Amino acid sequence: MDIRIGMIGYQFMGKAHSHAYRDIPFFFESKAKPVLKALCGRNIEAVKEAADRMGWESVESDWRELIKRDDIDVIDIVTPNHTHAEIAIAAAEAGKHIITEKPLALTVEEAKQMKEAVEKHNVIHMVCHNYRFVPAIQYTKKLIDEGKLGKIFHFRANYLQDFIIDPGFPLIWRLKKEVSGSGALGDIAAHSIDLGRYLVGEMDEVVAMSQTFIKERPLGEMSGGLSASASSEEMGEVTVDDAVAFLVRFNSGTFGTFEASRFATGNRNRNTIEINGEKGAIRWDMEQMNNLEIYLTDDQEGMQGFRNVNCTEEVHPYAGAYWPAGHIIGYEHTFIHLLYEFCEAIVNNRQAKPDFHDGYQNQLILKAIEQSAETKKWIDIPKA
Repeated sequence: MDIRIGMIGYQFMGKAHSHAYRDIPFFFESKAKPVLKALCGRNIEAVKEAADRMGWESVESDWRELIKRDDIDVIDIVTPNHTHAEIAIAAAEAGKHIITEKPLALTVEEAKQMKEAVEKHNVIHMVCHNYRFVPAIQYTKKLIDEGKLGKIFHFRANYLQDFIIDPGFPLIWRLKKEVSGSGALGDIAAHSIDLGRYLVGEMDEVVAMSQTFIKERPLGEMSGGLSASASSEEMGEVTVDDAVAFLVRFNSGTFGTFEASRFATGNRNRNTIEINGEKGAIRWDMEQMNNLEIYLTDDQEGMQGFRNVNCTEEVHPYAGAYWPAGHIIGYEHTFIHLLYEFCEAIVNNRQAKPDFHDGYQNQLILKAIEQSAETKKWIDIPKA
């Protein structure tokens, strides 16, 4: 079954998604065949160049025209956060299936409207929390669900980067609240929040603090990946957080601690979690994504300690699609797995996860964290 993709946006995430669509049929046996039908962006010359390089059949410069096309089944949104809601709602009204980058929206209100639109028009929808689809994370979920760790006491998550630590780094869209919604909170802590909900469960209340270290920056634009260049000597105000830390009480009784910073010197993309339970514990680091450290209390006394499991054997989730054990996979494969699950959901007419309901719940948590940081109080987290 051909699944004809129309993607809006073509830079960092556009590259990741394009690569994934092309590799799904190479690695996975599936009835779904993604077809890279049309790529959309405002700069038509840049879009044409990107389409040629990444294998798209055609281009559009107006997302509204893309959504109107009869030869498009899926709208893939990899644009800045403030555009997600308008595009997704229009796509749902046109009967298109939708996948969008995280966070789902700019605000809770937009997220709710997006969730209601996809439910009303009965289209399949998904949010791109790709770290759920690391084999080691999927295996962690299996261990928890099987009770191997017993009652979970602690969930710890750190997501640390340093790409904006230079005060001369320009004022890109990620540093403007009206475009991004928040800073390190929505950009990277959103991933940790989603992993916490996926692995441990829903969150009841939160207390938080946040800080902006550099208040003004030269104006500039993204130039690919997380790189940027200044376009003016004129300065502009940074209106988002640079770092955030918060405590969470999960409704299971689990104690959660989270930290996210884009000022963590020496950390390029250090996304880590640790889970401590009554029967065991796990530790995982995205920079060593194939490895899962596992500790089990029923190991023989004198031989206890964290063991390092390389999650590349066929018994591990998704690993059987790739290479012999020990032949590692990388960051790009998280998107292959995510988009494979999305395409499988379309073929089998079932809802994919994480979906817009998850995105809406995550947005409620983001808002509660911001409210807590402002009021310096514990905040109850509403349920979607």
